[in-house]
Amino acid sequence: MKKGLDPSAGSVAALPSRLKREEYCYLTTTGRVSGRPHEIEIWFGCQGASLYMLSGAGARSDWVKNLLRHSPVTVRIAKHTFTGTARVVSDEKEDMMARYLVAGKYQEWEEGKTLSEWARTALPVAIDLTGEAA
Repeated sequence: MKKGLDPSAGSVAALPSRLKREEYCYLTTTGRVSGRPHEIEIWFGCQGASLYMLSGAGARSDWVKNLLRHSPVTVRIAKHTFTGTARVVSDEKEDMMARYLVAGKYQEWEEGKTLSEWARTALPVAIDLTGEAA
């Protein structure tokens, strides 16, 4: 399941929770062919020391292909940049939590409602934060 910052570790672990209302994060992956950094703006949800994103194009998205090749990433939220390890979510409970988390934030999903097609079919990706970048 999840690895990353210990939620009880203090300010670094608590910081993403304080930033969860930000509209976007900026995910930087390493290009699988070029080796150069590639940054995207993307919706996200935050749970503990992990960020969750949904890829509407699934594993066909360049950013997903990049993180499958090179899992270390950086994520910028507002003025804070974090290091982390990216992974495709494989655990069923975590998968559903990620979908509801992101849909709740951006699509006003609430209990009793059906998830949108995008939220049901997108590929959930987790970024397990390992620290705040210098």
